[in-house]
Amino acid sequence: MSRTAPDFSHETAALARGFARVAGVDEVGRGPLAGPVTAAAVVLDPTRIPAGLDDSKKLSAKTREALYEAILASAAVGIAHASVDEIDTHNILRASHIAMLRAVARIAPPPDHLLIDGNLIPRGATVSAEAIIKGDAKSLSIAAASIVAKVTRDRIMVDLAQQHPGYGWETNAGYPSKSHISALQNLGVTPHHRRSFRPVHNILYQGKT
Repeated sequence: MSRTAPDFSHETAALARGFARVAGVDEVGRGPLAGPVTAAAVVLDPTRIPAGLDDSKKLSAKTREALYEAILASAAVGIAHASVDEIDTHNILRASHIAMLRAVARIAPPPDHLLIDGNLIPRGATVSAEAIIKGDAKSLSIAAASIVAKVTRDRIMVDLAQQHPGYGWETNAGYPSKSHISALQNLGVTPHHRRSFRPVHNILYQGKT
């Protein structure tokens, strides 16, 4: 079965219902053991949509970087994070939603309708919103948000990798790769590790016993 590329139909439908500024919202970094969760909100200009937008996971790093620049040059973009502390305090889903709402709040003028990737609308959303499962593969605005969030977070993890060498964050972005788990066991837990995540929690617990 051939996969269809994301399109502008969800945005067009919202604009037809009278909304003026429709933002796609997505986050990256729910699965990693380390680093923040990063969200982006993007209001595309219908007359200047960059060609080649797609779910960030389906694009090469080079293509993502080029599209990231094109999105920032042509769209209204908000980027925000929830910290490791916030992830450990709330839980990863709630922290993802906090980051999404912060990203939306950074767009001026503000959007009046949100297309949210996933099956839940963040608690505390103050504008009209709809959740779209696998939205980054269906909506161009969500696809754009997924690219911006992914490039931003990958850059953060490359920076953190220089401060904490040995964990391979420059390539695994904090995800639980074999080499990352083995580095955790050998080098220990950094301040950037999520203590509420089981592999990290278990290593901390072993250290105490």
